[in-house]
Amino acid sequence: MLLAVDVGNTQTHVGAFDGADLIGDWRLATRGDSTADELALAIAGSLQFRDLDRAAVTGLILSTVVPRLAPEYERLCARHLSAPFLPVGPAARTGMPILIDNPHELGSDRLVNAVSAFAKVGGRCLSVDFGTSINVDAVSAEGEYLGGIIAPGLEVSIDALSSRAAKLPRFQLTRPERAIGRNTQTALQSGFAYGFAGLVDGVVGRMRDELGEDATVIATGGMATTIAPLCGAIDEVDPYLTLTGLRLIWERNR
Repeated sequence: MLLAVDVGNTQTHVGAFDGADLIGDWRLATRGDSTADELALAIAGSLQFRDLDRAAVTGLILSTVVPRLAPEYERLCARHLSAPFLPVGPAARTGMPILIDNPHELGSDRLVNAVSAFAKVGGRCLSVDFGTSINVDAVSAEGEYLGGIIAPGLEVSIDALSSRAAKLPRFQLTRPERAIGRNTQTALQSGFAYGFAGLVDGVVGRMRDELGEDATVIATGGMATTIAPLCGAIDEVDPYLTLTGLRLIWERNR
């Protein structure tokens, strides 16, 4: 059983694979000061809750945007799992040429999404990740990583607005029933939902002009199910895009 771990700034998404089959997944809050022992307790508890055997873990592949946690996951594998550990980084074989100015600055999550999207589509594509930031990444018809955009994420923007505007409350973002809000709450929901949908459509439109109009657009991330249905440019939502990409990269390094 392979554990695929995607560490974001806010949440960590863990998937358990039996071969190509995703047999379980769960999300944990990301804590930048977590130790290997604390991570082991969290993962062991999650496995037990899903009737999965910790002894069956044969490896762990990690993508993280929190660099301090990478050595803790490596220690977790050595101390508690006795399983091979693979971090997605310059030494990992991804099968995807990276055609940007400095490949070493590319976030592993963005690369993993690009690998997964191209494997799914088999041609030019864009991955849209609704996470702490909104990332849109482009892959050529030949399977080359070309670059992308990074924009503020929804939750970060909501936090920023509520902290700077005393009369605007913190709110839970859901899909609005209409564009014209009838009160402060629905006005905020509409502004953020349709505003960020417009951002994504605008960015994707410009990127398609450069990449090709036939580029397939796949969305993932925690807010994808809320915002993607409001976007005209998104073809598909795949909540497991990153986990699948991690599994593919693991297989390419065996």
